[in-house]
Amino acid sequence: MPDTNKLGNILQRLENLEVKASFTEDLLDQLNMTIYQQQQRIDRLTQEIIALRQQAPEGGPRNLRDELPPHY
Repeated sequence: MPDTNKLGNILQRLENLEVKASFTEDLLDQLNMTIYQQQQRIDRLTQEIIALRQQAPEGGPRNLRDELPPHY
């Protein structure tokens, strides 16, 4: 009887490990998708920054006093 109980315990532990491995694979897939989406956003924001820099007036540094709101 002890061998049957030991075998059942081993099988249960093996099943638990298989379940954990499955969840770990799913989590890894989710993390990979998140990283991919974040890289897409970074690339898009980089392109927007490049476009804004091209639109900025060329010349010396901006004077922030020229950009004060009218109530000052």
